[in-house]
Amino acid sequence: MGHGRRTVATLVAAVLMTLALPAAVAGAAEAAPRVDLRVLVVDDGGPAVEAVRTELETAGTPYTRVDLGDSARPRVDQAFLSDTVDGRARARYQGVVLPNDNPFGTGSPEMAALADYEKRFGIRQLDAYTYARPAVGLNTGWSGTLDGTAAQVTAAGATGPFGYLRKNVPFENNDRNVGESYGHLATPLDRQADGATFTPYVEAPVPGTGRSGSLIGQYTHDGRSELVVTFVYNHYQTQFRLLARGMVEWLTQGVHLGAARNYFALHVDDVFASDDRWDSQLNCTPGDVDCPPGSPENDPIRMTPADAQYARQWSRDHGLTLDLAFNGGGSESYKDAHAGSDPLAAQLLADQNAYRWINHTYNHPFLGCVQDTSVVPWRCATDAQGNIRWTGRAQITAQIEDNRAWAARNRLASDKEELVTGEHSGLRTLPQQPTDNPELAPALTQTGVTWLGSDTSREYDQRTLGPSLTVPRYPMNVFYNAGKAAEQVDEYNWIYTRKADGGSGLCESSANTTCLPGPLARDTGYTDYIVPLESRIALGHALANDPRPHFIHQSNLAEERIGYKPVEKLLADYRALFADSTPLVNLRMRDIGAELHRRTAWAAAVKDGKVTAHRIGDRVTVQAPAGVEAVATLPTGTLQLHGTSASVPFGGAYAGARSGWAAPAAGETEVALLLPGTTPSARDRAGRAARVQAPAPALPVPPGVSRRVPYGPGDTVRR
Repeated sequence: MGHGRRTVATLVAAVLMTLALPAAVAGAAEAAPRVDLRVLVVDDGGPAVEAVRTELETAGTPYTRVDLGDSARPRVDQAFLSDTVDGRARARYQGVVLPNDNPFGTGSPEMAALADYEKRFGIRQLDAYTYARPAVGLNTGWSGTLDGTAAQVTAAGATGPFGYLRKNVPFENNDRNVGESYGHLATPLDRQADGATFTPYVEAPVPGTGRSGSLIGQYTHDGRSELVVTFVYNHYQTQFRLLARGMVEWLTQGVHLGAARNYFALHVDDVFASDDRWDSQLNCTPGDVDCPPGSPENDPIRMTPADAQYARQWSRDHGLTLDLAFNGGGSESYKDAHAGSDPLAAQLLADQNAYRWINHTYNHPFLGCVQDTSVVPWRCATDAQGNIRWTGRAQITAQIEDNRAWAARNRLASDKEELVTGEHSGLRTLPQQPTDNPELAPALTQTGVTWLGSDTSREYDQRTLGPSLTVPRYPMNVFYNAGKAAEQVDEYNWIYTRKADGGSGLCESSANTTCLPGPLARDTGYTDYIVPLESRIALGHALANDPRPHFIHQSNLAEERIGYKPVEKLLADYRALFADSTPLVNLRMRDIGAELHRRTAWAAAVKDGKVTAHRIGDRVTVQAPAGVEAVATLPTGTLQLHGTSASVPFGGAYAGARSGWAAPAAGETEVALLLPGTTPSARDRAGRAARVQAPAPALPVPPGVSRRVPYGPGDTVRR
């Protein structure tokens, strides 16, 4: 995973061993308080608190929300914050998120109770957004728009909670006509109150002064610590996504349930096949269903052996393994037309170990309803009684098995449990096909498919179909029918410009699609507009702890090889932002599906209140329903205890910490973890009372919220 700079996990290891215990209990290990691994979120409805709350929820970190706008909300007092369990003092929350440094008002008993609680148990407070002033250890400074600001992690931030970054934190400036970010830049007070300190972690230049002002810093005073954030943000903005990990790690002192990693995987569909080409005169794709029957077809787009060699070298140079979704029948069709020879297949097969391979069916038919293409758009064909005609189970099964047989004949290793159907067909396809093909699930059962690719623009969440779990994939808006930048721009203009500008006008009638202000330049539009936009969207997914893969098509790796451009920018931007300790995680399809499945079970258990976790001194104990794995982020050196004598390192290294999933040891009902600095002992392993847990209900993960971008669900042209 690489060796990054000294990070928050290593810095705070000593702190994590004891917490800031009150004098009454610090003297004896047996009297150490119990601290529940749950965050208190006091919510004023603003975007900053919502961003932090969403970060916790996405990672799987339990929290309790107090809505300040709810007249029936609980009062934040001593009884709400702490109590006693088995004679031991308990802190109900390991960290407190507030909208600002005091949302309750001057002299509020609730704020006084919080302050006493934080001091007593060593609990930290995150001020999600507040303005600079002496009350938070800062001078009153500059205020204004931060769009395009180049913020930097300070030396203290790099050796503290933000050591996973390379120091630069760029603020978005996506629309020069709209202010996207606002904040305050100020220096710490020269004279702090007795014993108080302010340590900037993230700074930015104060316009016109030659000085830097704090955007995030730690204010320590009166026996308490606050993380003071002086800029406003939402969950989608890059600057927050970069800093969110450090904010949570600081708040929880590096010990919390839930985990976040940055993921990126790229699937390339239609390998060995060819793809139809966009016609700029007809404004459709001859040979596909968007063109009237009989439209003269253009030369299809297919990779060459040179393209295959380039793909192998590109993958190696960029450290990204491509997942190739293949159609063996495409190679056989090429051989039939070329004297039995297919140099492309020969090259890719020779280099097969450079990639991961996914069954994409033998020759890419539509496996949903029988399509009536006599009209545009197509519709489902019906029988004499008006019933939908479906592609049969035998045909679906044959497409899966024939492709496997082709791979076996050519000694191509692929995972038999993974499948992506052509166009994700067989799954419901709105508006024409509102339900799954009823023959698809039995075919998946017959062929042993357990991981089935789906399209996030149609269905974001994972779901079950027969024996399979879906793996939702993000379509990159690089069209399957474009091998050249000019073709991509021409089709893009047709979809996303108004009729008055020569486009289709579809953007004018769609609530999900924003029209371009005018047509993109044919020669520069791809590089100047589409590539930056697509790379930014994909980077946003990667930084959102989202493992879902992206997909393009083999046509995009042919001819002008336009598919590489947005990915190259994403990778370059990422490596400029993150330290080597925080790499992009590149999982294969089945592992992505398994990660989503574990998250669903964990989220359901957390939502139902069936997950409990606490820390006493150096020991963390997690209980979850039977069959539900626990997920956590803990300092380097943490051990998971197994049985009465064994222990193993917990999780895997990432961003200077250890994170991952864990299940109880055999015969036990809880996950027991030992923080670094001690060794397992009989005391640590003893006394685990057996607990019978009810299974968690199979509740779905709440739907994700997609950022509005200049194209909407269903707009991307793909096969």
